[in-house]
Amino acid sequence: MLGIVGIVVVFGMVFGGYKLAGGKFGIIIKALPFEMMMILGAALGAFLIANDKGGIKSTLNGLKRAFKGTTWKDEDYHNLLCLLFELIRLQRQNAVAVEEHIENPESSDIFGRYPKILADHEAVEIICDTMRSAAMNYNDPHQVEEVLDKRLEQNFHHQMHGSHAMQTVADGLPALGIVAAVLGIIKTMGSIDQPPEVLGGLIGSALVGTFMGVFLAYGFAGPFAAKMKIVIEEDHQFYLMIREVLIANLHSHATNICIEVGRQNAPHHVRPGFNELEEALRGLKQAA
Repeated sequence: MLGIVGIVVVFGMVFGGYKLAGGKFGIIIKALPFEMMMILGAALGAFLIANDKGGIKSTLNGLKRAFKGTTWKDEDYHNLLCLLFELIRLQRQNAVAVEEHIENPESSDIFGRYPKILADHEAVEIICDTMRSAAMNYNDPHQVEEVLDKRLEQNFHHQMHGSHAMQTVADGLPALGIVAAVLGIIKTMGSIDQPPEVLGGLIGSALVGTFMGVFLAYGFAGPFAAKMKIVIEEDHQFYLMIREVLIANLHSHATNICIEVGRQNAPHHVRPGFNELEEALRGLKQAA
């Protein structure tokens, strides 16, 4: 919603200010289709050259996420800690019993209580693979931490591809605007024998290219790239919290301590309250 408001504000302030300053839209409207064809067409072509199908898909998904916002909300962080609490508690009570949950999370009643987390394959795989490693006595916390760090770094780098691609487009748009403007000047030079009022219109049309390149770059493409990056970074905190809890578990801390380590590492604006979480964990103990 804020993204739509931002688009309206950008258009309203730029073109509203131009109109209030006495600017005329005739030249812009006449030149706009051709300038946009050159600038956006070239930008799209360059984007296709620079990216494969995966990169294009990642960019489109990133744009969708920029409008929707972060995937993980306050409740999801709370539910994640409850899920990890149940799994760690069961693992310490009966290491064999937890295997059916981490080997087949889709049919697990524990994972089933948290459908949004279960639907995220990366989160489920991180949890299951790490707990499976512990069950295989691959329980050197430093080794597991290194493996997790590399996995999370790789995942983050992959997620950031769309943001980088969009930023590359933003960086190129001003130059493509200049290309369109130069072509407009070439067209103008071919009509140098025309009267001043005609030459003025041709020069104005050429400058529309420079304006649109800069306007699209700094008004839209750049901000969208930044928003994509922010959303990805915030969502990445969800996976980092999984890491903190599971590493604390491998250090053989008490189950409640493992969960508290995760809670304190959650971003402040989505961090579950201590008393609220403690009450939920107490309820899980009683239900078991």
